[in-house]
Amino acid sequence: MKIKQLSIFLQNRMGSLSKPLEVLSEADVNIKAMCMADTSEFGILRLVVDNPEKGKEALEENNFLVKLTEIIGVEMNDTPGGLTSVLKVIKDHEIDLEYLYAFTHEKVGKAILLLHADKLDNLVEALQDNDMVIVPADEVYNL
Repeated sequence: MKIKQLSIFLQNRMGSLSKPLEVLSEADVNIKAMCMADTSEFGILRLVVDNPEKGKEALEENNFLVKLTEIIGVEMNDTPGGLTSVLKVIKDHEIDLEYLYAFTHEKVGKAILLLHADKLDNLVEALQDNDMVIVPADEVYNL
């Protein structure tokens, strides 16, 4: 159920994003979703890939500082208010989100919202109790 995400720490300078992506490409690791957060000095590139362990190994072999983090995916309607309905459940259960990002895929009218919170099990329980579909990791890896 939990999705393994790669978190790659990068210096915030021109060209730093291309090298880890080249490493993954050469290792035949396919990116499914990505999010970039930065400050003036460094950035964190968060990636969901089809083979997280292989991706982590390839990046570490090329001297990148990388961490595997567990996140979850929840299916939401790809319509106005789709995200709001998920966030309402999270707020009502007083769960503190650390970050989120989303992507659409071939399921018409649906998107996948990727979420990280310090209490992932509580997050899963709250979403499931409100009839929200938790997307299995294998489904995301194989999109």
